[in-house]
Amino acid sequence: MKLVLFQIDTDMEPVPGILTERGVVNASRVMRPAATPQQTMQVLIDHFERFRPALEGVAIEGTARPVEAVRLCPPLPRPGKILCCIGNYWEHAQREARPLNMFLKNPEAVIGPGDTIVLPELTEPWIFMHEAELALVIRGPVKNVEREDWKRAVFGYTALIDVSARGEGRRTWKAGSWLGKSFDTFAPIGPCIVTADEIPDPNNLVVRFWDDGQLRHNYNTDDMEHRVPELVEFASSIMTLNTGDLIACGTNHEGLGALQDGESVDIEIEKIGRMRLNVVDPLKRSWERGIYMGADSTNPEAVRRHRPQA
Repeated sequence: MKLVLFQIDTDMEPVPGILTERGVVNASRVMRPAATPQQTMQVLIDHFERFRPALEGVAIEGTARPVEAVRLCPPLPRPGKILCCIGNYWEHAQREARPLNMFLKNPEAVIGPGDTIVLPELTEPWIFMHEAELALVIRGPVKNVEREDWKRAVFGYTALIDVSARGEGRRTWKAGSWLGKSFDTFAPIGPCIVTADEIPDPNNLVVRFWDDGQLRHNYNTDDMEHRVPELVEFASSIMTLNTGDLIACGTNHEGLGALQDGESVDIEIEKIGRMRLNVVDPLKRSWERGIYMGADSTNPEAVRRHRPQA
């Protein structure tokens, strides 16, 4: 099942819905919205099995509105925590796996489908890049989850763009604190939450990202250095994971590129869906368009160009 938050018009509070092949179906008659949209989704996640029969009935029989006729909102507007993997993809390199590590991304950075990524009016970061990622939606509270038991902690999946400010090359700006990942609007999430039963293996999904129609990221999640069960075990060994928290699984850096003023971008993950966002830069800066091909790029062509084999 694909769960969403949506608005029929912009002056109403977002309400829960189901994204179907017929369109978006209002699920408010199954569960009344809570005090905030985030709490609404957390209640829905916590009590999903109780709500499921009624939701399945509404999905079939309820009135469906075309997706174009509503405004989809981020399905988790203010997660308690957004944990993001650092790297975590082989990128086709023959080497030892890097140590698993994560950072916390600011929940206030969350936006949703159709929203606008606003590049900050700071001149110190050199460039702003996209990272298209699969994200795990947690059902908690859970702590010290063994990797063999990872499924009890994962309610479902969504797509996340980890927008990143770079100091030089691929180096994250303010690397010691990772603040370059946490500007407002730097965590687009959506278009929906797909329940875990719809995705038998999260390590076999195609992730794609387009910038003004140019395909950049195009990889499969089977290329993770540390796979989903290990991510859940690692994160929950450090902190309690609560309902509505997110774990972003990292990205394949071969497709990194600059975001800049006036562009539209699309992220699509197999079995989850696709969403489009806009990019605005108040300073109207510009960088070379296309995939980043600097000396520290892992794009195969950049590797051949900068590190030729003897």
